[in-house]
Amino acid sequence: MAARPTRRTTAAHSRLAAAGAIAVAGTLLLAGCGDQTDKGGSDSTGSSSAPLAAKLPKDVRDAGVIKVGSDIAYPPVEFMQDGKAVGIDPDIADALGKQLGVKFEFQNGKFDNLVVGLQANRFNVIMSAMNDTKDRQEGIDSDTGQKVGNGVDFVDYFTAGTSILVQKGNPKGIKSLDDLCGKVVALQKGTTSEGIAKAQAKKCTQDGKKAITLQTFDTDPEALLRLKQGASVADLNDFPVAAYNAKTSGGGKDFEVIGDQIEAGPYGIGVSKEKTQLRDALQAALDAIIKNGEYGKIMEKWNVTAGAVTEAKINGGS
Repeated sequence: MAARPTRRTTAAHSRLAAAGAIAVAGTLLLAGCGDQTDKGGSDSTGSSSAPLAAKLPKDVRDAGVIKVGSDIAYPPVEFMQDGKAVGIDPDIADALGKQLGVKFEFQNGKFDNLVVGLQANRFNVIMSAMNDTKDRQEGIDSDTGQKVGNGVDFVDYFTAGTSILVQKGNPKGIKSLDDLCGKVVALQKGTTSEGIAKAQAKKCTQDGKKAITLQTFDTDPEALLRLKQGASVADLNDFPVAAYNAKTSGGGKDFEVIGDQIEAGPYGIGVSKEKTQLRDALQAALDAIIKNGEYGKIMEKWNVTAGAVTEAKINGGS
């Protein structure tokens, strides 16, 4: 689908958005991350002949592996199939691995714990449909505006906004965020979608309407189940994910996407602030696969060419 991106004036911050959850956990480091143990892997293998291998830090090059933190339950961006991580992100990781001569190994974890895991060196990077935002870059809690951590650098590789997913046929007549006032909305916690929903709930009350009742879950499939059961009127999630679920769930009979994309912005590969050499190597590799056409093939494979970027930017989010 080719929904037109639109911008809202209220601040909302990507899937993985809630910097607030990051804040408290940041002081605890590994606390709350113990469940991130399931692993899936991409197919790229180390190669000493890789054209950009020399750009990697020596420790990463010697290890032959870049460990990736990801919430692998977000098709088509990343999801598990036959015990392996597949999707847009793993395919891009495979292509990057060929340029850098390393394997990208995906580690599954809760979305709102990923930044904590990165800061605790549980993995080298984050690839999890994470929006690059100024708050994340600067380590700001988006709810309080307070500084809560060192922040994260991003190598931007895709563009997407938030979409509203409803039951097929749109029985509740939802056309925009304003139609969610006084209704139940299910979504994944710690995401930009949650930030958008919270901002809309405040707007509802300011307009003299009832606030949105939010039901938040650890994973998006849990939120989708509530919508499918009719226990909520909508799920908010990233456009490619919403479009994928509308096309595939129940053979296309369960859901549909309504309205335009909200607050379209970049997805970024998250890297710790002090790992500038790794960040720059990833940027060079991404530019290389954009130039050689591998990136475009991945976009076409997953039918997401509308979100393709033409160059790898660092910290391009706002």
